[in-house]
Amino acid sequence: SSTISPRSRRPRWSGSSMRILVVGNGAREDALSWKLAQSPHCEALFASPGNAGTASRGTNWGISVTDAKRLVERALAERIDLCVIGPETALAAGVADKMRAAGISTFGAARSAARLESSKIFAKRFMERHDIPTAYFRAVHSLEQAEKALNDWQGAVVVKADGLAAGKGVVVCDSPHDARAVLRGWYGGAGIPGGGIDVVLEAKLEGREVSVFALLDGRAGVMLGAACDYKRAGDGDTGPNTGGMGAYSPPATFPHDLLDSVRERVLAPVMAGLEAEGEEYRGALYLGLMWNEEEGASVLEFNARFGDPETQVLMPRFTGDLPLLLKSCADGVLDPSTISISRQACVGVVLATREYPVRSTPVEGLPAAVDLPAGCSAFWGTSEIANGRVTSPGGRVLTVTALGDDVESARQCVYGAVRSLGPVVGDKLTFRSDIASETTLR
Repeated sequence: SSTISPRSRRPRWSGSSMRILVVGNGAREDALSWKLAQSPHCEALFASPGNAGTASRGTNWGISVTDAKRLVERALAERIDLCVIGPETALAAGVADKMRAAGISTFGAARSAARLESSKIFAKRFMERHDIPTAYFRAVHSLEQAEKALNDWQGAVVVKADGLAAGKGVVVCDSPHDARAVLRGWYGGAGIPGGGIDVVLEAKLEGREVSVFALLDGRAGVMLGAACDYKRAGDGDTGPNTGGMGAYSPPATFPHDLLDSVRERVLAPVMAGLEAEGEEYRGALYLGLMWNEEEGASVLEFNARFGDPETQVLMPRFTGDLPLLLKSCADGVLDPSTISISRQACVGVVLATREYPVRSTPVEGLPAAVDLPAGCSAFWGTSEIANGRVTSPGGRVLTVTALGDDVESARQCVYGAVRSLGPVVGDKLTFRSDIASETTLR
C-alpha cells in the first residue's frame, strides 16, 4: 500500500458538492483551481486574491493571503466547505489555524507545523531530533559566529537564510572563502534575504535533486508524486536562482521504486516526528531531496505546501477527484482511493518578464484566453483581468504545460505551444529553452 496509516478510517464527509476557496494568486493556485473545477463535487469555486486564471472559472475576492480575519469572515459568509491554502506566507500568517478555529475544513499546515518551511533552523533541528537524513549543518546568528564556524570547514558550503525568502535565500559556495564573502554582504548591509539574523551553513550534498510531494491528514500520509524543477534563470542552469523556471514529472532517470524508498527513509520518520511533537499536519508536504545511488534520499528542504512550478506539472497528471482527496486530508480521514495519477509525462515552461528575478517589470495587454494545442494548458501567475486583457506586475507571468506519452514528446509539445504564443507575448516575456531536454534531465 502507498499509505502510512495507523488504522483504516472512513471519511466522515458525505455531501455531494462543495463550495471551495483557494487562497493565493500564483500559477500554482491557478493549476489547483483548474483541477478542482473539473470535479463533479465542485459546486462553486472562489480564489483570494486570485488571478486572471482563477477569474475564468470562479470568483476572485481580492483579499490578501495574510489577512486571516477578512478571509475567515468572507469564507463563513460564503458557506465555504473546503479551504485550500497555496502560499507559504498564508501558512506562516496562521490562516489555516484561523480557518479551522472557525469550523472550516482546511487543507494547509498549521503555523507551528509550517515552521518546517518558515525556519530552516527549526527544520534542520527537527531532522536531527528524528534521525531524518540531511546534510551536516551549523546554525549561526551573527557574522562572528559564522566566521568561527567556517574556520575549520572543509569543502563547499551552502549558505541559507533561515526565513522565507521566495526561493532566493540559498547560495551554494565552492569554498569557505566564498561563503565568507556572501555572509559579509548579508550581515554587513545588504541584509539577510527574508530578514532576521539567523543563517544555516550546510555541507553540500552530491547527487541529483528531486521534489517529492506527500499529503498528510494528521495521522496518515500518502505519496502524491515526484517532479524535477529548474531554479536557475538561464539555460544550462546559469544566472541567479528564481522561484522556478520550469519542471517535469515524473522524474526521468530515477529508480522506479523512488517513492517507496522516500516513503520509508524520509516520510515515515517525518510523520513519526510530527506526531511525537504533537503536530497535527493536514496539508501538502514538499520534500526537496538530493538523491544518490549509494545512500538514497537526503532532505535539502521542506516546503509546507505544494511547489511552484511543480504543481503545474503534477495537476495535469492527476486523474482522481481532487476536492474529495483534499477534503479527506483536511478532515483527518485521508482516502487514498481518490488518488489516481496518469502514466503520461508532463513538462512545464515558465514565461517570465525579461529582468526576472533581479527586478519585476509590469506587463499589460496580454490576452486572457490563449489558444493552445490539445494536451496543453496555461496557468497564470500574479495577474489581474479587465475587459478580456491581462495585466501582470511582472516576474513569473505564465506557466505553459503539455502532456505526452514520455518526457521528450511532452517537451516537444510544450515548446511548440510556447512558440505559438510568440505573436501574443512578443518580446515581453522570456523563457528557458532547455527544460527537460536530454542534457538537463535529472
